Parts: sequence; structure tokens; C-alpha cells
Amino acid sequence: MPALRRIARDAATILVGQLATIGFGVADTIMAGRHASVDLAALSIGAAIYISVYVGASGVVQALIPVVGHHRGAQQDQEVGEAFRQTVYLALLLGLPGLLLMRSPDVVLALTGAPPDVAARVRDYLGWLAFGMPLALLFRCYTSLNQGISKPLLVTALQLGALALKLPLNAWLIFGGAGLPALGIEGCGIATLLINAALVLVGATMLWRHPIYRPFSLWTGWHGPRWSVQKELLRLGLPAGASYFVEVTAFTLMALFIARFGTNALGGHQIVANLASVMYMLPLSIAIATGAQVSQLRGAGEVAAARRAGWQGIALAVGLSVLLGGLVFALRPWLVAVYSRDPVVRDAAAALFVYIALYQLFDATQVNAAFALRSFRVALLPAAVYVVASWGLGLGGGYALAFNVGGEVPAILHGASGFWFGNLTALGLVSVVLTLLYRRVAKAAVAMPGSVG
Repeated sequence: MPALRRIARDAATILVGQLATIGFGVADTIMAGRHASVDLAALSIGAAIYISVYVGASGVVQALIPVVGHHRGAQQDQEVGEAFRQTVYLALLLGLPGLLLMRSPDVVLALTGAPPDVAARVRDYLGWLAFGMPLALLFRCYTSLNQGISKPLLVTALQLGALALKLPLNAWLIFGGAGLPALGIEGCGIATLLINAALVLVGATMLWRHPIYRPFSLWTGWHGPRWSVQKELLRLGLPAGASYFVEVTAFTLMALFIARFGTNALGGHQIVANLASVMYMLPLSIAIATGAQVSQLRGAGEVAAARRAGWQGIALAVGLSVLLGGLVFALRPWLVAVYSRDPVVRDAAAALFVYIALYQLFDATQVNAAFALRSFRVALLPAAVYVVASWGLGLGGGYALAFNVGGEVPAILHGASGFWFGNLTALGLVSVVLTLLYRRVAKAAVAMPGSVG
């Protein structure tokens, strides 16, 4: 099964890079938690706001993966270059509103009921991250290009180098030293901004000089945005970005509501949410590799092989993610101890670990099915499924459980646990619907090549 081998190979490389990137958040969480409990609470809120904005915008930019994969499979190298250039315009356009929103987060902060000292630290943190938003989206263009042509190794090398710089820079800025005062959570934001700037600079240099990019003529033919290309990117990107935004906000808005249960509950949630984000990198990496392979096979006219590759990616992700979930559940006491010294925060986090373990099955299924569907040019219907399930059942149902709306909710589902249970149920529904949809779409594409997309 050559497609499965290619998926596994590329996914392993992507995973290393994704873990390096998510290591930014892990480093921020651990260091901020050890600096002060109020910084950990502020990070939970600030990260929820930033991730919601960034993931939605980057989901649009990631439409470059299936578009580039299709052109690469069809041996249309010049079209690969044009798609990349048009995505750069799109990234810059999306970066501006993201910057403005994070420079003025008071409307969102008002929903949290966060104490004034926590809210002030959130503003400091987001104030620096705001300027890093356009830079992060530009680097996402470079990342998506490499993933779409199944050349993720260079991206991974840059991401590992970025993490190597982030750790000492974080420690210096958060805790102070060498004449610099301790900046706490503000130091996390400054460090991330500096790293994002370095990544864009090095990525642009690679695109200019590395021979693997020469067939695409990336630096020639620059002109204004072309609607024909933008339309293709937006057709996939807007629903995908909406799906990411809905899924992530349903998850991260939990932090804004959980803040009402106090700093300890919020700190425990932040630990579990951060760990869940790390674990998500495994199925996401497989999904990215799967989407690229399916797109390339479709571009080459091998529709039946593309269909099989999608199923192989889903199966690989589910199998490995279930094993990972069981391992993390078994290691929960040690993992919680790494994140916090506060026994109350540890207990709050440990009570939520059962949800992380169950998450893996549904998360792996839904993200791989979603990427495979986008490779078949189907994105709008999955986005609608995410809206109904994640915001309705997940966030709305979780709220009803957590705050005991109606007075009949079992005590075990009060507080943060209620939000996690609601989100888990919603994710299970999404995974079932998207799997059935992929089955139908892929089968129709094999029966009538060219009927999808």
C-alpha cells in the first residue's frame, strides 16, 4: 500500500514539527504556571482568544494544501506557484482584522468575568501576540505549500529550530535576569512575536534559494489578486476556516465560562486543554498527510486510489490515537504534576482526564474525514455540521450541564466536567456524520469521476 506508506512517512515528519509548534503553548503554560497562578489563569483566557482567531484564519490559508496537492498531482507546476502567491495575499488580508481584534479584546474579556488583575495581564499578552498574527499566517503559507507537495521536512526543521529558541527566550523574559525584570505572561507574548518574525524571514529565504521550489517559479509573475484563484481558495478555505473557528471556539469558550468557577478550576482546565492540544497533533498530522495524498491522487486522475488513501489515513489515525489516549490516562498523575505545584489545581485537572482519553477516538476520526472531504472539494456541509454540533450540543449543552440549568443535572457533571462532557458528545456526533459523508462522496467520485469538485 504505497499511499499508506507515504501518509505514514509524511505524517511522522509533520508530527515532529507540530509538536515543536505546540511546544510553544506547553512552554508558556508550564513557565507561566510556575511564575504565578494568576499568570496561568490569564494565559488560559488569552490563549483561548488568540487560538480562536488564529485557527479560524489559518484554516482559510490551509486551503492551499488540497489546491497545491491537486496541481502537483496533475503536474501543473506553474499553477502551484500561482496558488501560493494568491494565498500570500489572502494571509495578509486575514491578518489585519486579527491584529485589530487582539489589540482591543475588552468586549471578549467582559464575557469572562475575570478579575481586574487577570484581565490586565491578558491585555498585555495579547498586545504582543497581535503583531505576530500576520507573521504567523504568512508562515502558514510556507507550511501549507510544503505539505501540499509532500515535502514537510524543511518546515519541521524550522519549527524545531524555533522551539529551541523559544525555550530560553521564554525563560529569560518570563522570570527575568541579566538586568531584565520578570515580565510574566507578557514575556510569553514577546517571545512568540520574535520567533514568528524569524520564521517568516528564514522561510522566505528558503523559498528564494532552495532548489525544490524552482519548478514553481514562486518569485515570478507577481501581480494583484486573481479572482479565479481566490475563488477556489475561498471555496475551500472559508468553510474550513469556519469549521476550525467553530470547533476551537466551542472548546476555548469553555475557558471563558469556566473562569466563573474560580482560578483553580480554570487552571485545571488549562492544563487538560493544553495536553489535549498536544495529543491532537497526532491525528492532525496524519490528516494533513492524508489530505495531500488524496489531492495528489485525484489530480493524477487516480480517483479509486484517492478514495482508498482517505480510508487508510482515517484508520491509521484512529488506531494510533486510541493507543495514545490509553497511555496518557495511565500516566495522568505524573503529567498533572509536571504542569502545576498547586494540589488544588492538580485535583481539578485530574478529574477531567477521562475526557481526554475518550476524545482521541472521535478527534482522530473527524479531523481525518474532514481533510479527506476537502480533498474531494467538499467543505461547506462539514462546516454546517461543526456549527450545529459544536456550538449547539457542545457549548450550549455543556453550559446547561455545567451550570445545572433546570436543577436536574448530576453533581458529577457540574462545573468544568459538564463542558467537557458536552464537547465530547458533540465531537462524537461530528465524527459519525463526517465519516458517513466521506463514504458517500468518495463512492460517488469513483462511480462518476469528475462529479465531485
